Amino acid sequence: MPKIELTHVTKRWDKFYGVDDLNLVIEDNAFVTLLGPSGCGKTTTLRMIAGLETPTSGKITIGDRVVYDSEAGINVPPNKRKVGFLFQNYALWPNMTVYQNISFGLSNVKEELPQIDFEARKAAALIRILQKPDDVVKTVQECVDKKGKLDENKAHIKLIDRYEISIYTAKELMSYKLHETMEPATVAKAKQAELEKALKAAQEKCRAEGCVFGDDFTCLKDGKPVTSVRKLSKEEIDLSVRRVARIVKIGMFMDRYPAELSGGQQQRVAIARTLAPEPSVLFMDEPLSNLDAKLRLEMRSELQRLHLETGSTFVYVTHDQMEAMTLATKICLIENGVLQQYDAPLTVYGQPNNLFVADFVGNPAINFIEGKGSQNADGSVDLTILNGLRATFTPKAPLSLKEWYAQADAADEEKKQLQAEKAAQKGYVEKSNKDTVFRYHVAVVDEEEDFGDEVELTDEDLVVGVRPEFLSLSDTGALEGEIYSAMPTGMETTVKVRVGDFLLTGVVFGGVLYRLGQKVRLDFRGDDVVLFSRRNGRLITQGSLTVQ
Repeated sequence: MPKIELTHVTKRWDKFYGVDDLNLVIEDNAFVTLLGPSGCGKTTTLRMIAGLETPTSGKITIGDRVVYDSEAGINVPPNKRKVGFLFQNYALWPNMTVYQNISFGLSNVKEELPQIDFEARKAAALIRILQKPDDVVKTVQECVDKKGKLDENKAHIKLIDRYEISIYTAKELMSYKLHETMEPATVAKAKQAELEKALKAAQEKCRAEGCVFGDDFTCLKDGKPVTSVRKLSKEEIDLSVRRVARIVKIGMFMDRYPAELSGGQQQRVAIARTLAPEPSVLFMDEPLSNLDAKLRLEMRSELQRLHLETGSTFVYVTHDQMEAMTLATKICLIENGVLQQYDAPLTVYGQPNNLFVADFVGNPAINFIEGKGSQNADGSVDLTILNGLRATFTPKAPLSLKEWYAQADAADEEKKQLQAEKAAQKGYVEKSNKDTVFRYHVAVVDEEEDFGDEVELTDEDLVVGVRPEFLSLSDTGALEGEIYSAMPTGMETTVKVRVGDFLLTGVVFGGVLYRLGQKVRLDFRGDDVVLFSRRNGRLITQGSLTVQ
């Protein structure tokens, strides 16, 4: 499976930038989720890689093949990119059976393909199966009902799945009627002799043409497959359909129509149809959004298993951060067309690059606590938080706030100069949807309307981010508060604790009951509390927070 690389990819409509100068590398066999709020550019990114949307500028490479390059004038059409696309709307043909829906795309394939002797391959498969005739009999007899009647359709599916053969091979195997004879071994031996004779004749014919059979009965000449422009045979199509039906477990629904299936079953059909052509990359645009909560959870685990079994590269669009966290090997978080962070899920959760990432990922949401303070000689930072409370933030790793700000300001200045150089170039279009520092939310009891008044910020203005699981309620806590709300779910209880005018969210594991107004004590545990600069919104470091 190929690696996907995006280099300085931009997509704009007039002055609106849907995707702004995106650089991204999706590794081979990765499961990457494009995450972000509605309208952030994640679907546009997906569609550009797939070829359904043309970038304004940049370069896209899939494997060792450039599929788009604005400077070189390359733009490979979607049907030539060897990718599969699974939409939010399953788009199944209502007048076609499940089998016809899955095979529809395969029947239209016409390209340079290797020549295969399907009759010889079928003969070899049957010879292999007939070596154990009792297993065939046992498989067929599993499809006999209480009245002794054989369900032939069920028997065909059982044989297809057990021996990984096509329906045509399964029907021929059933025609031998091994399950009806008293001596299946004798019948099997006679059929084997016929098949071996036919296989030998096919091999001699192949040699007469100057070729030999490969492992899968591909015709080889001088060690290379003999190819020709052709359509897929019925045998090839059926084998592909049955293969993907086994993967998504819908083999028994082949003769049904979409209207006769549940939402989850329709979703499986759509996945099977996408997998049938064996795409090198599978794109999915919010494919689970039409399902109910329980089914979504089940399908997430199915997609994980599917990724492992197919070995394909998955690129998945969602605005549901729980889906992104549970499915992805890497999360690509986008806001306003700009990449905010590209890391493993737990890295994005525990070490968010900025305030936006910290706020967007995590449920319940992170607690933001504004503070003002300065660094001591030992590296700790004295803070004033929650309307006058004194606290100390101790960095997990050595840190100089002065040096950190100097480096951050230097990086900002360099970025500003690069932007000025870009603006001076011919054809530059100024971005109308300007990038701004994220306006985080501090939860208070009496919310006031925020008019967006600008406050002059200094290097002493900081924001502490505390995940709900790091808020500890105990009898010995340093802070006093009262329960503002409590929402038990059985496994855990989400509580909001009032401290002065502020509200802090915590998660208490286990069946603990709280009453509203109950006095509690709390503090902040662990050294994974995050510290941000309020001035530029970026992550400074992780550490522990102690209230004095």
